[in-house]
Amino acid sequence: MKCDIMLAGVGGQGVLSLAALIGRAAVAEGLQVKQSEVHGMAQRGGAVLSHLRLSDQVIASDLIPLGTADLILSMEPLESLRYVAYLSPTATVVTAADPFVNIPDYPPKEEIVAKVRRLPRAVLVEAERLAREAGDVVSKNTVMVGAAAHLLPLKRESFEGAIRQTFGAKGDRALEMNFAAFEAGWKVPA
Repeated sequence: MKCDIMLAGVGGQGVLSLAALIGRAAVAEGLQVKQSEVHGMAQRGGAVLSHLRLSDQVIASDLIPLGTADLILSMEPLESLRYVAYLSPTATVVTAADPFVNIPDYPPKEEIVAKVRRLPRAVLVEAERLAREAGDVVSKNTVMVGAAAHLLPLKRESFEGAIRQTFGAKGDRALEMNFAAFEAGWKVPA
């Protein structure tokens, strides 16, 4: 078994937190995990990309070759389109529908959403709204993990353990909010 995931967004959206949650869930199941990350020119607002590879065998490289990714998980729709060349023919794109307008010539949301919908397998997630309903918009990345969880070769219990490990020290409110955010994402049809 192997699963190659491209995680995308912009600085400050929690892309690396996505990778950490999924990676912790995979490690809990005894899988091998390799991750590589690329940060944009700014800590907030610049492009962030992470290659995340999961396998029950040794992983030779932390980089995903073009045309082989099983999933693009993106915090932002324009960033999801940036990496479609990495997708395998059977891959899925799961992206937040909410744009992060960080450049002056950012295309209209309708245009970007239309391009995402034309992909063979795409899921658009109203992650900001779902996170707000779960308790706070900062849990948007946990909503996205929940939305992608059905497409990953991991058990729900492993994700729940990763959430507990990641947010438990931040107190009961943070933990409850992230469990609610994961559940909200989990309910999104994949």
